[in-house]
Amino acid sequence: MAALAAVCAAAAGQQQNDSFFSAAGAARPIQNCKMKAEQAKKTEFVRIAGKLRTQLANTQKDKNGCLYNRKSDSRAEYSILEELEHQMSVHRKTEKTKILQQLTKIRNNVKRLQRQLDDVKPTSEFVDKLKEMLEEIEHAINTFKDEQRQIYEQLLKDEKTAVNELSIFEKKVELWATGSSTTEKVLKLPSARISVNKTLENHLPEEVVEFERFLQQTGGRQGGWDDCDHQNFLKVWTKHRGKLSYVDEALEYLCGRTKEDVEQHGIWYQEFLILQDRKKESIKKWKEKLQREKEERLKKKEKSEKIVERLQYEEDQMQKAEERRQQQAAISAWKKQKAENLQWSKFHN
Repeated sequence: MAALAAVCAAAAGQQQNDSFFSAAGAARPIQNCKMKAEQAKKTEFVRIAGKLRTQLANTQKDKNGCLYNRKSDSRAEYSILEELEHQMSVHRKTEKTKILQQLTKIRNNVKRLQRQLDDVKPTSEFVDKLKEMLEEIEHAINTFKDEQRQIYEQLLKDEKTAVNELSIFEKKVELWATGSSTTEKVLKLPSARISVNKTLENHLPEEVVEFERFLQQTGGRQGGWDDCDHQNFLKVWTKHRGKLSYVDEALEYLCGRTKEDVEQHGIWYQEFLILQDRKKESIKKWKEKLQREKEERLKKKEKSEKIVERLQYEEDQMQKAEERRQQQAAISAWKKQKAENLQWSKFHN
């Protein structure tokens, strides 16, 4: 619109042309310096772009030789990757053609406007025509910028997803490389089963048995997922507090998982939490019951011990009384014998 104002001013006052061209002549050296600087930047850009293009061509050549070799043992697996790359290549070419068409259209409109400015006419119709052309160019440029910004934002999102997936793969490969027992447990987790002894079922609370049976039927404490995927799921789930908004973000961290997989795992995890809470509450009540029974047994034991102590005390008292009676009887017999002996001695003397 600033250009429109300049055009209108030029159309309204042809008498200012001389002063305008004199000022333009004075500013020409500065403009030449700017043009040289811009030209140098363009040259450097072209040089770097050519260098990168050569590197890309060499990389693609090495990749094609390693991955897409028809004699490769993994040809069947890499053929899927080759087809995907072909589709992406076609998509890039289509997008490039579309961008070039849009830029060409904008450039043609700008050139048409420049031709109109070469022959300025001080009429309202001419000004309206220039205004219409400027608005059309401005609209085309804004539309192009909006489309490219959306594409760029989507590319950034895709890049973030790809980086997360690569990070997950790296962690899995590191686990596989270590060959630790933890890795073996992770890999065997989907087929793992937790056995519940029939004898224990008769003594454990019903909620505990129900929880263990649920784990048996759904693949353990991680719902059949490996530890890496389940931990990433829990991180996003906790961040969103279980709201449905977690699904889209979780997909960025879960390579190879579909939206349906994440939703199903979310349903499983909700049931897991419910059953786990029931189990904890049941175990708490069960322990309280066992504690009460233990206290009752202790009370009964203490009562029994008191009764035994009392009976033992009574028996001891009776034994002591019997011993005293026997002592008294012995003393009485001794006294009687002594008295008889004294009388016999007196009689013979």
